[in-house]
Amino acid sequence: MAEALILDSEAINSLARATERGVLAERARAILATACERRTLVRVPSPVLAEVCRGSRFDAAVNRLLLGRGISVCDLTRTIAQRAGEILHKNSLSSPHAIDAFVVATALEFDTAVIATGDEDDMKRLAAPYRNHRIFRI
Repeated sequence: MAEALILDSEAINSLARATERGVLAERARAILATACERRTLVRVPSPVLAEVCRGSRFDAAVNRLLLGRGISVCDLTRTIAQRAGEILHKNSLSSPHAIDAFVVATALEFDTAVIATGDEDDMKRLAAPYRNHRIFRI
């Protein structure tokens, strides 16, 4: 399978609401541009949308982002959900960390992946056992 860039909620917010995010938006745009140049798949795990969407009148920026730039939303499959549960268990974490675990589990669907995140410490902890998956701090 291909290489992927996986975007978490901070990455999505930084890209969708760039004027409010300053340096975070610049970092997110830079990694997205690099991914596009390398023809890397760019994916958003569907559970991330629960963190960034707040109803139709607030979601326009996120929806515009997801309609362009080759960013696709990955459905939450049984395999990804069960893998996320296993990741939580191995790290002695509970459901407040579920979205982060879904992000890492989605990344594991690809041979190599970079996770763009605002939550570097938690993501590094969750992804630590997986050698071909890197964390990029937004």
